[in-house]
Amino acid sequence: MVFSMKSMIITNNKRVYDKFKDMIEIIYLENYKYLDILFFVRDKIHEGHKLLTHPLSGSIKPNETPFRSIMISKETGDFDTQGLLIIEESILTAQKFINNKPTPNWTEKVLDDFRVIDLSIMENVIEKLGHI
Repeated sequence: MVFSMKSMIITNNKRVYDKFKDMIEIIYLENYKYLDILFFVRDKIHEGHKLLTHPLSGSIKPNETPFRSIMISKETGDFDTQGLLIIEESILTAQKFINNKPTPNWTEKVLDDFRVIDLSIMENVIEKLGHI
């Protein structure tokens, strides 16, 4: 497999980190919550990175899962206005869901199911984009 120079993953999911750490640059933020990942990605967009995957991809609501993996460009460039709008709207949506009903204290089995779902989404995205 080829190490991708075009993109990197921001994640708080150990399964995503373990699967892709030798193939693509990953910023693994183990103790970050769902919203923390969104804020981190927003800061990266402000630094000039481009948003490559939608922050709310998948069918699981932001208040159901604590895990999120998002792909951004590795290099910085022109300011990604559209990406900033998407991440800001995603933050507002996630806050609304979480404020309405906080994420439950799931069992480790359920947490691992959410890790697997997030990993599956990332695998599909990476394959589709041809980044590995």
